[in-house]
Amino acid sequence: MTLSTFYFLVQQTMFYSIPLLIVALGGMYSERSGVVNIALEGIMIMGAFISLFFMNRMQSSMSGQWLLVLSMLIAAGSGMILSFFHAFASINMKANQVISGTALNLFAPAFAIFTARMLIGVQQVTFMNTYRIPLVPYLSSIPILGDLLFKNTYITTFVGFAILAVATIVLYKTRFGLRLRACGEHPQAADAAGVNVKKMRYIGVLISGALAGLGGLVLMVPVTTAFDGQVGGYGFLALAVLIFGQWRPRRILFAAFFFGLMKTISAAYTGIPILLALGIPSYMFKMMPYLATIIVLTFTSKKSAAPKAAGEPYDAGKR
Repeated sequence: MTLSTFYFLVQQTMFYSIPLLIVALGGMYSERSGVVNIALEGIMIMGAFISLFFMNRMQSSMSGQWLLVLSMLIAAGSGMILSFFHAFASINMKANQVISGTALNLFAPAFAIFTARMLIGVQQVTFMNTYRIPLVPYLSSIPILGDLLFKNTYITTFVGFAILAVATIVLYKTRFGLRLRACGEHPQAADAAGVNVKKMRYIGVLISGALAGLGGLVLMVPVTTAFDGQVGGYGFLALAVLIFGQWRPRRILFAAFFFGLMKTISAAYTGIPILLALGIPSYMFKMMPYLATIIVLTFTSKKSAAPKAAGEPYDAGKR
């Protein structure tokens, strides 16, 4: 493998791994608070659709990084709005969290496709990709690291690493993180200590929605210029990353890069000569991320240690 091929492989892996990292960290906040959020797929679709529709409408008058930043904020906001319904059903109504999440997963793509056809006339929402950064001043001249991280990159990559750093600090170094984890492990004990369990769970689910909505946009921008109401099962793949990462930020990082590499191989194998020379049918490459998910979860699910109260509606009278 030549050095240029290695750089290409790493950069492409970043494009697929960073959205997985962001969305899986979102799922971590929700499940650490005690609410299972399998609606990550639907929230990603909603975040991508609303933000890319905004981008489509505004790109004639704006361009560059400011438009991308505004779209990222809109993606996070729309994700929070959709996740609010999941929080209300799960926390206030004490509904089955899996059914609530499934309902959102069914609603989001239908809403995106119907709305796009009503407002644009076609299913696809197109946008111009003017957000790639060819060179980051000074940093791109760093040997090896400059070619890997600071050439032909997007600000979404650095946002993803920043979210990881913040999540690690918040979860383990702050009072909020301690309370959030307590609500997911033993909500009755947290309530007895004066923690508002419902409030903490709402916050966890809303943060989850913000990051999942943002992840939808972060996935779309580097790899396509048209959104058709689907994110290719990335929300479910992010759940696999969350489980494989044991609900811990640093492990989620490694899991995201593993699955991101599998996705990169399936999507960009034609640009990697050593893989192309193997003569393996294309459908085998396209199956790799999902086969890897099944294999990894088969061997790791028995040892997974999910938050004890995840998926259980909070009952103040239960001891």
